[in-house]
Amino acid sequence: MHWIMLVLAGIFEVSWACAMKYSEGFTVAIPTVITAVGYIASAVCLSLALKQMPLGTAYAMWTGFGIIGTSVLGMLLFQEKMTVPQIVCILMIVIGIAGLKLLTGE
Repeated sequence: MHWIMLVLAGIFEVSWACAMKYSEGFTVAIPTVITAVGYIASAVCLSLALKQMPLGTAYAMWTGFGIIGTSVLGMLLFQEKMTVPQIVCILMIVIGIAGLKLLTGE
């Protein structure tokens, strides 16, 4: 169950970050509300995952999910460009997340 909560926390994190971009500095109502709700939902899901996971592992994975998700959606939704070094660094984050899962047994 803690893995489900951690993945949901990551999804909500990406959601609120993208909604924040659409909120144009919190001047557009609906994206602003989505940002606030997503932020709270992400924190709640992370806190539930932390009941059974070590803080360092859970937080590293949560932020990693956020970095990966927002990077991909930034390219798809906002036509943000990615350089080869940026892609390599994001792939290293993916490897780090996989390593935490596989090597720590979490």
